[in-house]
Amino acid sequence: MIKGLYLITDHNRDHRLVDRVRAAVSGGVQIVQYRGKEVSPDEQMRIACELAKLCRAAKVLFIINDSPALARACNADGVHLGQQDMTLSEARVLLGPNKIIGISTRTVAQAQKAEADGADYIAVGSMFPTGSKADAKHVGVERLREIRRVVTTPLVAIGGINRCNIGEVVDAGADAVAVISAVMQESDPVMASRELCLAFNRTGTTPRGTVLTIAGSDSGGGAGIQADLKTITLLGSYGMSAITALTAQNSSGVSGIHPCPADFVAQQIDAVLTDFGADVIKTGMLFSAEIIQIVAKAVTTFAIPAVIDPVMIAKGGASLLQAEAIQALKDEIIPKAFLLTPNLPEAEALVGFTVGNEQQMEQAALRLQQMGARYVLIKGGHLESSAVDLLLVKETLHRFPAERIKTRHTHGTGCSYASAIATFLAQGEPIEQAVGLAKQFIHEAIRTAPGIGRGHGPINHFQAAQLLR
Repeated sequence: MIKGLYLITDHNRDHRLVDRVRAAVSGGVQIVQYRGKEVSPDEQMRIACELAKLCRAAKVLFIINDSPALARACNADGVHLGQQDMTLSEARVLLGPNKIIGISTRTVAQAQKAEADGADYIAVGSMFPTGSKADAKHVGVERLREIRRVVTTPLVAIGGINRCNIGEVVDAGADAVAVISAVMQESDPVMASRELCLAFNRTGTTPRGTVLTIAGSDSGGGAGIQADLKTITLLGSYGMSAITALTAQNSSGVSGIHPCPADFVAQQIDAVLTDFGADVIKTGMLFSAEIIQIVAKAVTTFAIPAVIDPVMIAKGGASLLQAEAIQALKDEIIPKAFLLTPNLPEAEALVGFTVGNEQQMEQAALRLQQMGARYVLIKGGHLESSAVDLLLVKETLHRFPAERIKTRHTHGTGCSYASAIATFLAQGEPIEQAVGLAKQFIHEAIRTAPGIGRGHGPINHFQAAQLLR
C-alpha cells in the first residue's frame, strides 16, 4: 500500500546514508526510494542490498529509482520510473506482476495514461520549487487536485515539500508525500520524520490524532490532567493520561500533594504507548527527578514529539517540582523536547538569568534551544505590557501578541495552552500554526472564564473550543 511518508535518498557518497535512512524509518517513514546514480554499480548494489534488508526488517516498502534491473537484483519491492525511462509495460516484463511500479507525471494526461497502463502509484510534481533536481518543473498543488479528481490510483506528491507545506498536499489528496532534504538534511531524521508524519492525521475522522498527557491531577479541575483532557477532547483529538501526583487544590491554592510511585507512572505510560501509541506527548507536573527520567526514556524509546510544559510552581505559589528535579529537567527532558513552553519564572529558573522583557525572552529562547529543545515557546503572560509569546523555530522568531485581559481567573492557562498546542500538532498543523491556534484558544478561554472560585478561578475550555470549530 502506497501511503504515508515516502523518503527519497540524497547524496549517495555520504557514508552515513544507511544510518540516516534507518533513523528516518524509526521516525515513521513508510516507503524508501534509493537513488544511486552518483556511485559505481558495485557500490549501488551494496547500498541497495543493505537498504533492502533494513526495509524488510522494518516492514516498509523499498523502491529503486529508474533501474528495474537493480530492483530485481536486490529484490526490492519495486521501481520508480521517470517519463524518459523505459515504459511501464517493459518494466513489468522485467519485474513480474507482483512488484510495485510507479511513474513520475506532471500533467493530467500523463497521470491518466499511467493509470491506464497499470501503474501502482503515480507521482505528481514538483509541488513547490526545489533545488534537488535541476529539471524539476513546478506544477503546483492545484495540479494535484485536478489529477486526484480523475484517477483512483494512489498519488505521491513530490518536490519541495517540507514541514510547513506538507499539509497542503495532504489536503489536496496525496496518499503519500515524498521528501528528500526535509528529512535527509536534518540533524535529527527521527524527529523530522515524525513531525512530517503528523500531517497525515489532517484528513481523518474525529477524533483526529492522539495525545498522551503526563501530569498531576487537579482536584479543582482547572489545571493538570483534568484541564489537559478537557482541552484535547474539546479540540477534537483523543486524550490519554498518566498521573504523576494527586493534588488537593482549588482556586485558593494547593493544600496537599500525594506523588505516585515512579514505577507506577512508568507502568501507566507503558500501558498506553504499547497499545494505543500516541502522536504527541504533553507533560506537566513531573514532580521528581525519577519521574523525569522515566518520561525522558519513554520519549526516546517511542520517538514521540513531546510538548514539555516545565511546571514548577502552582498559581497560588506552591512548589510542584522537587528542587533536585530541576537539574534533571535540564539534563534529561529539555534535550528531548520537541517544544518547550516555559513562562517567564520557569524560563529564569532554567537559564539562570532574568527574563522580564521581550529581548530577554529572545535570549532565553536561544539558550534553551542551545540546551537541546527543538522548538521553544516563551510565554509572556507575566509581562507588564501585552501578553506576547515568542516562538523560536530554528533561526526564526515568531511573535504572538494578545491583548491583556484584566482578570484573576487564569488557573490552568499554562496546562491548557500546552495541551492545545499538542492537540493541534497531533492533528497535523505545523508548529507555527499550532501555536497560533492555541493562542486564540487560550485567549478566549480566559476572556470567557466562568468566574467561579474565591481565588484564581478556572478558564472556560468549552467556550474557547467553540470559537475554533
